[in-house]
Amino acid sequence: MKIKEFGVEMYMNAYEDYCKYNLAETCVSSMSLEELLDLVGDKEKVIDDLLKLKLSYGYIKGNPRFKKAVATLYKNAKDENIVTTHGAIGANHLLLQTLVEQGDEVVSIMPTYQQLYSIPESLGANVKILPLTFENHFLSCLELLKEYMTDKVRIVCINNPHNPSGSLMDREYLEKIVNIVRPYGAYILCDEVYRGLTHQGNNITESMYDLYEKGISTSSMSKVYSLAGLRLGWITAPKDVIDKVIIHRDYNTISCGVIDEYLALLALENKDKIFERSLAIVKANLEILDEWITNEPKASYVKPKGGTTAFVKLQMDMPSEDFCVRVLKETGVLMVPGSAFEMEGFVRIGYAYEPVELKKGLSLISKMLARYH
Repeated sequence: MKIKEFGVEMYMNAYEDYCKYNLAETCVSSMSLEELLDLVGDKEKVIDDLLKLKLSYGYIKGNPRFKKAVATLYKNAKDENIVTTHGAIGANHLLLQTLVEQGDEVVSIMPTYQQLYSIPESLGANVKILPLTFENHFLSCLELLKEYMTDKVRIVCINNPHNPSGSLMDREYLEKIVNIVRPYGAYILCDEVYRGLTHQGNNITESMYDLYEKGISTSSMSKVYSLAGLRLGWITAPKDVIDKVIIHRDYNTISCGVIDEYLALLALENKDKIFERSLAIVKANLEILDEWITNEPKASYVKPKGGTTAFVKLQMDMPSEDFCVRVLKETGVLMVPGSAFEMEGFVRIGYAYEPVELKKGLSLISKMLARYH
C-alpha cells in the first residue's frame, strides 16, 4: 500500500529537536506524572494500585472503568460503543481502514490532519476535497458538500474544533452537515481530539456521535488532557462499527497498555479539574497571540474559537517552509508551514505553550518578517 508522506509529521520529525521556542506544539502544556497524581489526590493509594498492577495484556477491548469515564463525554454512549486505541492517530487509522474500500467515495475537508484524506486515498478511494478557506472562516462549504454527495460516498471526514485554524462548528452547523449526509446513508467521522477546549460558553462542543445515528467520534488523552505520553485514544461509534473495527484491531493492537489506561481513567474521572487547567492556559495564551496579531501588520488570522492552534496568514516573500526553516535556524522558533497542510501563505502556531516563551517566539517572528519581507 503506497501512501503520501505525512506533511506535518515529516516536518516535525526533521526539526522539532532543534528548537528553543516550540510554537508548533499542539498539546496543552504536558503534565508530569507527579502533577497528575497531585490533581487526582490520594497519591499514596494510586501509587499502591500501580505497584500492584499486573503487566498483562489487560482488558482486550479496553478497561471497563476507563470506557465508563469516556462515556461521560457523550450523551448516549455505552461500553459497547467505545474501543480503546493507540492515540487518536490509531483511532482514525483503524476506523478508515475498517470502513473504506477501493472504489468508495470519501469526502474530506482540507486543511486538516492529513490522515483524514491520505489514508482513504491510499486504500483506493476517490477522495473529494472540501476546501476550507480563510474567507469562509475555515468552515465547510455546505453547498459544495451537497454537490459532492452521491450514493457512492462511504464516509465524510471532518474535525471539530478544527486543526489547524481553531474554527468551531456549533450544534446548528453540525446538524446542517448531518441533514445533507443522512439521505445518502454515509458515515460521518469527526476527529474531536480538541473537544473540551471551546473558548467561550460550554467548553464541550456537541459530538457527532450524539447527533447522527451513523456519527463517529475519535479522540485521545493528548491535546486537552495534557497526557500525550500515554498514547491512548478511543473510537466512539455505533456498535456494528465497533464490532467491525475490533476485527482489524486484533491484527495491529490487541490491547492498550494497562498502566496507560489506569492513569487515563484517573484523569477522565477528574476531567473538570483538567478542563479548568487547560482552559486557563489556552485562554491566557490566546490573548497574547491576539495582541501580537493586532500589532503585527504582516500577520492576520481567523481568531480561534477552540483548540490550541491558529492558522496565521503571513506576508512573506518565500514559500512557507523556507520561511519556517529560516526562522528556526536563525531564532530557534519552531512553527509548522502551511505547505504541510497543502496550503501556502500560512503557518500554524500553537499557543498552549509556556506564555513567556510564546511572547518571545512571537517577537522573534516579527523581527524575521521585517527582515525578509
